[in-house]
Amino acid sequence: MSRLGDLGARLYRGEVGYDFVGKRKFWYALSILITILAIAGLAVRGLNMGIEFKGGAVFNTPKTSISVSEAQEHAEAASGHDAIVQKLGNGGLRIQVTELNTAQADKTQTQLAEDLNIPKEKINADLVGPSWGEQIANKAWTGLGIFMILVVIYLAIAFEWRMAVAALIALIHDLTITVGVYALVGFEVTPGTVIGLLTILGYSLYDTVVVFDSLKEGSKDITKQTRHTFSEVANRSINSTLVRSINTTVVALLPVAGLLFIGGGFLGAGMLNDISLSLFVGLAAGAYSSIFIATPLVADLKEREPSIKALRKRVLAKRAAAAAKGEPAESDQEAYDEPRDAEPDDGEGPVHAAPPAAVVAGPRSHGGRGRGRASGKRR
Repeated sequence: MSRLGDLGARLYRGEVGYDFVGKRKFWYALSILITILAIAGLAVRGLNMGIEFKGGAVFNTPKTSISVSEAQEHAEAASGHDAIVQKLGNGGLRIQVTELNTAQADKTQTQLAEDLNIPKEKINADLVGPSWGEQIANKAWTGLGIFMILVVIYLAIAFEWRMAVAALIALIHDLTITVGVYALVGFEVTPGTVIGLLTILGYSLYDTVVVFDSLKEGSKDITKQTRHTFSEVANRSINSTLVRSINTTVVALLPVAGLLFIGGGFLGAGMLNDISLSLFVGLAAGAYSSIFIATPLVADLKEREPSIKALRKRVLAKRAAAAAKGEPAESDQEAYDEPRDAEPDDGEGPVHAAPPAAVVAGPRSHGGRGRGRASGKRR
């Protein structure tokens, strides 16, 4: 078995683990700090909206020896606006100039043909109106709102409302960070970016639901025992699915990283940046929120319930009594890992068999049967 596979098995059995829930305040503070930076970047720099949202013109030229920087200078001088120039695979250029009307676009096309020494009729010009981009944005917001509502309803039915609230907060957290990174980096926001943002919500929700399902199974009839609290079960659920979450996230990030760093960076295919950056940041943020935000939030909400509060008091009182008697302290994970139904049910729920290491040798009391005889048989 590989080291990673062995680590996953040990995490699942509770032999090793990290106290995610216990240290949740640190992760909450870190998430709040990252979110504040993202919002600040969004407020200060704003989003670099693409031509599809602001309107303008796109000029496609045939193969030319003019460099990208030279073409950008000519386009900005001809239009009076900022221009984005990209080299196409056929050797031509794609020139985007925002906020141009029909008359300005025609004038810019004529000037570009002269500056680039290309016949005007060979420069293909497409005019994009800002109303089209506004329609895309409105439909994206509508789709996002419907998605959020359906997610909350589904999780509330399949699990419970606390998990639905925690998942919703985690999704908003992921979206805010991704949009903030776009503002800080300055990448252009296009319809591809919107598609990427909607896609990452599904990935983020997938990791969260995996942990929630483990938590739902592990916390069944939890108030009928006195060995572990809800927060401890929640922490075990995170650890038992940790390697799986990491594996799925890494596998998903590898091709996206290829698009972002190789396709958009080394090969210069800038059109890949708009969707690949949203996917890369969103996938990483989604994995983070499902582990450090969503499940600890569920534990916080559940610990407010009277029955769960009473359970915590019983568990802590039992451990304090055991410590006062000098009995070996049973770790939280050992208690959770013991096989269930190993002894008859006494009406207080499943009873866990004591692990071999916790068994203490010594005389046993058998009540009134066979008192004083080793065999316990009656005379």
